[in-house]
Amino acid sequence: MNRLLKQTSIGVVMFMMMFSMFAKAAELPDFTKLVEKAAPAVVNISTEQTISANVASQDGPQLDPNNQALNEFFHRFFGQQPFPGQPGGPQAPRQEERSSLGSGFIISPDGYILTNDHVVKGADVIHVTLSDRREYKAKLIGVDARTDLALLKIKAKDLPTVKMGNSDTLKAGQWVLAIGSPFGFDHSVTAGIVSATGRNLPDDNYVPFIQTDVAINPGNSGGPLFNLDGQVVGINSQIYTRSGGFMGMSFAIPSNVAMSVVKQLKEHGKVSRAWLGVLIQDVNSDLAQSFGLQRPHGALISRVMPKSPAEKAGLKSGDIILSFNGKEINHSSALPYMVGQLKAGEKVTMDIFRDGKNKTISLTLETRPASKHKTAQSMAEQNRLGMVVGNLTADLEKKLDTKHGVVVEQVIGGAASRNGLEQGDVITMLGGKQIKDAQSFSDIVKNIPDNRSVPMRVIRQGYPMFIPFKIGK
Repeated sequence: MNRLLKQTSIGVVMFMMMFSMFAKAAELPDFTKLVEKAAPAVVNISTEQTISANVASQDGPQLDPNNQALNEFFHRFFGQQPFPGQPGGPQAPRQEERSSLGSGFIISPDGYILTNDHVVKGADVIHVTLSDRREYKAKLIGVDARTDLALLKIKAKDLPTVKMGNSDTLKAGQWVLAIGSPFGFDHSVTAGIVSATGRNLPDDNYVPFIQTDVAINPGNSGGPLFNLDGQVVGINSQIYTRSGGFMGMSFAIPSNVAMSVVKQLKEHGKVSRAWLGVLIQDVNSDLAQSFGLQRPHGALISRVMPKSPAEKAGLKSGDIILSFNGKEINHSSALPYMVGQLKAGEKVTMDIFRDGKNKTISLTLETRPASKHKTAQSMAEQNRLGMVVGNLTADLEKKLDTKHGVVVEQVIGGAASRNGLEQGDVITMLGGKQIKDAQSFSDIVKNIPDNRSVPMRVIRQGYPMFIPFKIGK
């Protein structure tokens, strides 16, 4: 009897374990129907770019076109190519085509396609291949570099389309699925969960990214991110990696941001955004304590642009913007996106913290003026320091009692980040040479040697100091 009871107990335990396993398996989503329905609207994108390329080898000894014996010797024993113009040798520089690969998805039956700006950037020809192998040449309708989005159009009708969803309803922990062409393997499907929403990445202040653990690799860029209802809630754009491949963190542009951009690209071919006219920084614990805030939050204004809506409304350096149009600002990175979503001419209200007191300010946003400086990326490449600088304003010159120097408007990374420079720093000397303005700064930087420290004089929060500055290769 005891043996029978024991066997029965073991059987009950095994049954419960198997039931639990089946129950858990039943809770996992089945993506097959979603993929069957959505995949036909996902496309493969390849591009062509024509560049000038000289096929003559630049390695090895320089050949003499008049010495045939010497040429033959080097050709046989060192693999040297025949001299240009000689038999068997290249006759002239030729045109070479390079292609890139990415993904996209059809948003309307008449052929509008959404993808990333970086997928089609610089392309002379854009090819779109559908799931049924039909191939089209696409027309570029418009791009928005700030959100890394591009709108294409192909001449076709009755195309399969995706369903757009509301990215604002996404929550951490929800299942999501990506379809794309990683490494050219078209219509590959990967799945995961939403890790976080509202992520702000360096130099992408206009996009509150969706962070996921969905496997994304080169070729997935521009492809859709679906929720379990088969709706597009994001456009896969970036990954965090140290190896060049997927490492568990990927980022997608929210669908609501994308469709706002699409609307303007369709109507105007470009995107215009409202402008507030302030430079801001985050409020850490030390700054919060020094300003008298109970906790670190808000966007601290480090500079007010001349003739900007902010200046006209009376905003000042040192003001902390706590909320914008009723939405609380926990991190300063949230403010650019809030402003960028609005149109010029719209009235807004802000709660600010000034001199230990709360105050409400109203103003009318304006159109962002054409920048007198190059874009952050191009300026960073030009000055090799990984930062954007601007000329001093009259107010800043008076405050710092200096008539020369440049102000650090943005730290991109690279040498500026490694050497500890911060937004709002004023650089007055570099390598023993006085800096007059942004142009002289750029000229001085060109002559700074790599991998050698040079003295840099910086005024930070009113205090001048020298720091050793080193540019790495």
